[in-house]
Amino acid sequence: MDQENRGKADILIVDDEPNARKVLTAILAGEGYNVYASPDVAGAMDLMGARNIDAAITDLRMPGGDGTAFLDFVRERHPGTPVIFLTAYGTVESAVQDLTKGAFYYFVKPPDFLKLKKMLEQAVEHRRLKSEVESLKARLDCRRRMSLIGGTDGMLKAAEMIESVKDTASSVLISGETGTGKEMAARALHYGSARKDMPFVAVNCAAIPAGLLESELFGYEKGAFTGACARRIGMFEKAGAGTLFLDEIGELGHPLQAKLLRVLDERQMQRIGGDRWIKMNFRLVCSTNRDLGEEVKKGNFREDLFYRINVVHVNMPPLRARAEDLPVLAAHFLNEYCRREGKRLLIPADVMGILKKYTWPGNVRQLKNVVERAVVLASGQAITAEELPPEISCFKRRHPLSAAPKTLRELEVQAVRKVLAQCSGNKSRAAKVLGISRKSFYKKLGGAF
Repeated sequence: MDQENRGKADILIVDDEPNARKVLTAILAGEGYNVYASPDVAGAMDLMGARNIDAAITDLRMPGGDGTAFLDFVRERHPGTPVIFLTAYGTVESAVQDLTKGAFYYFVKPPDFLKLKKMLEQAVEHRRLKSEVESLKARLDCRRRMSLIGGTDGMLKAAEMIESVKDTASSVLISGETGTGKEMAARALHYGSARKDMPFVAVNCAAIPAGLLESELFGYEKGAFTGACARRIGMFEKAGAGTLFLDEIGELGHPLQAKLLRVLDERQMQRIGGDRWIKMNFRLVCSTNRDLGEEVKKGNFREDLFYRINVVHVNMPPLRARAEDLPVLAAHFLNEYCRREGKRLLIPADVMGILKKYTWPGNVRQLKNVVERAVVLASGQAITAEELPPEISCFKRRHPLSAAPKTLRELEVQAVRKVLAQCSGNKSRAAKVLGISRKSFYKKLGGAF
């Protein structure tokens, strides 16, 4: 690895001995690495949450927590980060056991620094390659499952907006009805950006009780409240330098709105029960199925937070407003589920006609579920109406004129226009057929003819 590439790697040293930290920091900094050091496991966990660490070198035995506990933490929270152990002669057996748990390598103190530098170089390269593979898989999976399919004006506008702001640090608000693909748009924004190798952390604000959501976002320290038996890293920290996606942010209560605003303004936070400020570097993407402007007027959403999260706005149109995209979306989902089920099916014109007539209150998500159901139930070579849910196969689109009972005046106008059509537009003849004067004829139509 050349000097330029080394300079891009962040290394964490965990050792309770000041001289060991000092020597290692000097050696690795001289090699071009960005070095961070902690005297204990608790501080190392904080650094892992705040920085995108490429590799960690940790002592095995330390007061207040050992290297094995740190390895368990890394495997759970940062599984792609390699950990190298430094151990005394008396704990070699423990280090060997930790290798089977996922440690990258171990050295007996004092280490051979030439070999340590070589192994660290391999660890960083291993992490880089693994990250690239995982990122590629995520992007391919995202593209395969993307709901941003279609060529209607609304979808093109959304895609163009995502493309134009993908590499900015500004907050993005994605609006749209339930099922329109807001999370897919957020993932497209993340995996198409320079942050694609960083975490994408999604939090459904509507699915987590208000009493638990704060601890999910901020995390907490051991003993912060009854039941807090160990430190918990929150979603803010997990996002690191990546993307934090707050789905249905309109569900946040006022106390959490105020706390989120402070995090966004100050770019730092404290865990619940903690007294240390932790710097934040995530990019915020939010979604809502509500009109937040109206919620601000009603007093349900803070105006200052609304403007803070709505720097860039992306609107996901409902499926009924993009009917031209329905055949493409249906074919996309058909291929996806045919691959999964090992089937080869098509959607004939009559079935596609049924799908086009439906109004899709559940939007793209509902269409996806309907196609999945049809693929699972299909026994022939094509989807039939019998494989569609009854509410779709028996759906009758109501004509706008029949949406409400007609008044006597409306019925009269409808009858006059029908006679006029039968008379090929000849008003005099229509008036004669109706037995009224030409003046009355015009009056009944309100002067429209």
